Amino acid sequence: MKARIAAYVGGMAFIGYGLSGIVTDVPVRRWAAWFVGAAVLHDGVLVPAVLVAGVVTGWIPVAYRRVVRGALLVAACVTAVAIPLVLGYGRRPDVPSQLPLPYGRNLAIVVGAIAAVAVVVLAAQMLTRRRPRPGNGSGGAHRAAPPGKKER
Repeated sequence: MKARIAAYVGGMAFIGYGLSGIVTDVPVRRWAAWFVGAAVLHDGVLVPAVLVAGVVTGWIPVAYRRVVRGALLVAACVTAVAIPLVLGYGRRPDVPSQLPLPYGRNLAIVVGAIAAVAVVVLAAQMLTRRRPRPGNGSGGAHRAAPPGKKER
């Protein structure tokens, strides 16, 4: 319990330090623009994209839907982090060593690897999925004790 309280106090101290930096170092207009921009991006881009992905993946069988949605979520997070690099924000022509890599190609490789892992997991699920056969007794619910008797 004491460790949890110490963690909360430490976290609140870090939040207070961050807020004090925002208040003293960032003009209110810039902070407000960033805050409004984040809210617009969240409500105008992120939420609709997640809803559309949910609807589009609704046709996938329930047993496999979790893997597909998880892969889409991971790919979206990686893409969100990589977009500034792919678009070249901060790149200057007079400094060729700044952002020198082919970030678009590298993002495609990482997203392809995420898709490949998802395909392998889905294939493993399809191969190991057990289907009850008629007549082998595995079609019903398992009971630990017959009805009317209590387990000890």
